[in-house]
Amino acid sequence: MHLNQILIFALFLIVPLTAAADSSTVKTSAMTADTPAPERFIVKGTSIIDLARGEAPVFFKGIGYSPYLPGETPIYGASPGNDGRYAEHVPLMRDLGLNYIHVFPLKMPAKFFEEMDKTDLLYGQDIWVWAYEEDFLDEQFLNKTLKQIYDVIDHTYAVGRPDRLVFFSIGDELQADAVMRTDARHPDVRDFTGRHIVVRNRTPTEIALARLIDGAMEYELQRYGRRHLYCHTSWTHIGPIGDRPDLEVPREHMITPDLGDLMCLNVYTYARGVRTSPPGSITGTTYQGYLEDLAANAGKPILITQVGLSTSPFEPKPWVPGFGGHRVEDVPDTFRAVWNDIRTAWGREKFAGLVFFQLQDEWWKSGEDPADSTRHERQDPEEWFGIYEVVPETRTLAPKGDIPETVRYLFSDNQDSPLTPDP
Repeated sequence: MHLNQILIFALFLIVPLTAAADSSTVKTSAMTADTPAPERFIVKGTSIIDLARGEAPVFFKGIGYSPYLPGETPIYGASPGNDGRYAEHVPLMRDLGLNYIHVFPLKMPAKFFEEMDKTDLLYGQDIWVWAYEEDFLDEQFLNKTLKQIYDVIDHTYAVGRPDRLVFFSIGDELQADAVMRTDARHPDVRDFTGRHIVVRNRTPTEIALARLIDGAMEYELQRYGRRHLYCHTSWTHIGPIGDRPDLEVPREHMITPDLGDLMCLNVYTYARGVRTSPPGSITGTTYQGYLEDLAANAGKPILITQVGLSTSPFEPKPWVPGFGGHRVEDVPDTFRAVWNDIRTAWGREKFAGLVFFQLQDEWWKSGEDPADSTRHERQDPEEWFGIYEVVPETRTLAPKGDIPETVRYLFSDNQDSPLTPDP
C-alpha cells in the first residue's frame, strides 16, 4: 500500500473514534427503517446496485444533458423543443459509450424518451431549485419548491421512464451567501425527523434540504407506490471537505450532501477546495487528492455529477483561474487525467460514477437579457462547456476537436478497470 494511502486509511479510522467522543457535534443522516427500498437501483453499503443486472456495483459513465438550442432558454420556464433533435443527440450519446445521462431540464419532452427507448441508457433527474433564496427555511419557499418537485415527479411517471430513472436530485449548487443567511436566521434548527429522513447536528440549510427530500420521497410513495433514490447535488466551494483555505463558507456552514441515499457532488479540477488539496496517492494531482479525502469521509456512494472545462475564447475572470479560456486541443489531456484520478484513487470503490459536463454548448447562459440565448457570448464561460458545439445554421452538433473521441475511448469497455494498478 502506498504511504499516502496508509495515512488516509489511518485518518479514516481515527475520525469515527474522535467523533464518538463528542456525539453532539457529529453530523448524521439516516433513513427510517420502514422506508421501502427502490425497485431497481438500490444502495448497498457504499455502492449502487442495479437489481436488473445482478449484484455487481454500478459505475455510471455519464454526460450532462441540457438540449436547449440557440434561441431557447429555460429561464422563463420553457422546456426544450419536442422535435427531431433527439434523433441526433441520443445516438451521439450512445456512440460515446456512456450508460447514463444526467438530465437538467425539469420536463424532458416525449421525443427524448422515445429515442432513449431505442437504447439501454439510464438517466438521473436534476431538479434545480432557486439557489439564491433569502431563506431556505422560509415556509413559503419550501411549499413552493415542493410543488415544483411534485410536478417533476408527476412528469416522470406521465411522460418519462421511471424504470430507467436512477435518482432524483433535489437542488444543485446552493450559493454561499444564501446558505449563510439561512443559517444565521435559524441558529437553533439542527435536527429533523421526517417520514423517511432523520438528520442530527446539521446546519439549518441542510435541514431545509432534508425537508425537501423527505417531502419528495413521501409524495412519490403515496402517489405512485414506489420510490427512487434521492440526493442533493452540491459543489466543493461550500464543503464537504473543510480543511481548505479557499472555501466560500466557514466550516460551521459547510454543506455535506449525504442527506438522501447517495452523495452527489460537482468536482471541477480548478474549483475551490480542489485546487488547494494535497496530492493524490497514485497520480499526485490535487484532483485525486480531493477525491481521496472525499472517500475517506464518505459512508454512502459518491457520484461525481459534473466535471469539465470551458473552451471560451478567453478567461474573462482572472480571479477565478481555470474558469474559461481552455484550448480545445488541451481538454482531452485533462479528461484523461480526471478519469485516471477517479479510477485509481484510494477508496475508488465508493465512487459510483463520473459525469462530464456536458454534451453541447449552452447559448442561453447566463441569461443576462431576454435575447441572451440568440448569441454565443465570448465573455461567458458558462456557454462553452460542451464537448460538441452547436452549428447555428443547421442547429446540429459538431465535435470540438478530439474531445468526443477522448470520451468515447475512456468510456469504452477496455477502460472499465483502473488505468494504473496499485503499487
